[in-house]
Amino acid sequence: MPAANPRSDQFVLLGQYNQWMNAKVIEAAAQLPADELLRDRKAYFGSILGTLNHLIVADTMWLKRFLNHPAGYASLEPVRDLPIPASLDELVCPDLASYTARRQLLDGVISAFVAELKDADLDHVLAYKNAKGEHKQKRSALVLMHLFNHQTHHRGQASTLFFQAGVDVGVTDLPMLIPDEPLN
Repeated sequence: MPAANPRSDQFVLLGQYNQWMNAKVIEAAAQLPADELLRDRKAYFGSILGTLNHLIVADTMWLKRFLNHPAGYASLEPVRDLPIPASLDELVCPDLASYTARRQLLDGVISAFVAELKDADLDHVLAYKNAKGEHKQKRSALVLMHLFNHQTHHRGQASTLFFQAGVDVGVTDLPMLIPDEPLN
């Protein structure tokens, strides 16, 4: 039987993957002392925690932009009162405990948000200002694709930083969550 919302269902899978991977990243981070998480590793966002904070910043910005979507997603309400980060490299969560709490909050919101999506919602053109204050208009489906791709990109960087620090994040492949299908 075909899925009820074939396009939006793909985002549900990506939300599950996102939550699974972020839990693995938190487990990896818990294996390192605080000073190792904050150590400048010459990465684009400096430290492991700096890289992970960049995702907190970007996810917060994107989710707040979706508050303006005409579908009025109730699942996004928990981000309404979060402060808008001042910059893409802001250290919103300066330690693992605050990072974990914010990451889990955002992951819950993302999962609930994508579960609310209807295929028609994905065609809406989202108008917003980017971090530089420039006006943009992008199709919602493509913005969501970016949100998940952006996380994958920077989690990949973080995974390398963890590995260099002696911690293996483990398997990170999306097919681990794609169910097997019966053969015809």
